[in-house]
Order: sequence, then structure tokens, then C-alpha cells
Amino acid sequence: MNIMKKRLNLIIILCTVIVLGSCTKNELPVYTKAVVEFDAASWNANAAGRTYPILTRVPGYNRPVATSDPVLTRNSPGIKKFRVNLVGRQFTESITLQYDLYTGDGGSTAVEGKHFKISRTLTIPANSSFGEMEVEILNPGAPPAGQSFVDILLILNSVEGIQSSVNYRVIGLRVAQ
Repeated sequence: MNIMKKRLNLIIILCTVIVLGSCTKNELPVYTKAVVEFDAASWNANAAGRTYPILTRVPGYNRPVATSDPVLTRNSPGIKKFRVNLVGRQFTESITLQYDLYTGDGGSTAVEGKHFKISRTLTIPANSSFGEMEVEILNPGAPPAGQSFVDILLILNSVEGIQSSVNYRVIGLRVAQ
């Protein structure tokens, strides 16, 4: 009986050591390199079969698109702003980033100068983690028969010392015609 008790105690001690010893502390990520990303890309799900979201509305900052957000349509032309996040340390001087039309997945179906205008640069102010990209939506008039929307696909480019996020560097804008 005494041997059984010792074995039972040994098994209990071993199980306790294994269970308590297997706990690990989760380390918080520390970003040492600067990365830029589209805020809306990090909050919204990717479109079916794509590696980026396609937005039909102008999202608020730091949240997913809501039904109360303004719709992207040729009938509501003007400048639409989209936030770009700087992940990592802030810089003491302003940073100029470049963005361009994304040619992957067939590229944009919208025509620059007809459906939209972009400056291709944006600035993140000194000591800030955010900048704004501007897209001017144009009204080209009535669309051809069967065309209900055009897509504008944009990509953030890396610059010296700042990488564009692999997962959140592309955003699609679907403009209703």
C-alpha cells in the first residue's frame, strides 16, 4: 500500500510539473523596423480570391467599413481620404511616401484622368504615425451599357528605411457608375 501511495504521489507531482511547466508567457511584439500600411486594409476582409480588400465605401479610421459610411460613386465626386499607418518608431522629420496603381490581379479597370485622379505621394508629418492618401473621384458621365462599376487598385511603395506591409499594402476602391 505504501508503494502505491508513493507511485500515486510521484504521478501527481510529475503531472503538476508538466502542466505548470508548459505555460509560456506571451511576448508582445516589438517593431524595430518601420512599416507602412493602409488602415482600411488592416481592418477589412480581403475580397474573394484577392489578397486585399475592395471597398465600396469610404471607411472611417481605425475600424471596418460601416453601412453609414459614404458610398464610392461617380455621382458623389470629390476628394476621398484614406489613412496610411506608420507601424514602428516615429520619425523626427516628415516622410514622403509614394503610392501607385496596382497592376496585379488584372489591375485597375478605372482610367486615370477619366474616373479618378491621384497625386501618387502622401506625407506622414514629423512625430506622427499617420498620413492621408487622397483620391479624387471624377464623374465621367453615363457609363457604357453593362458597366456598373470600375475598380481603382492602389499599392504603397517602400522607400529607403520604410517597408510597405506585405499584407496591407494594396487596397481596392470600387466606384459605382
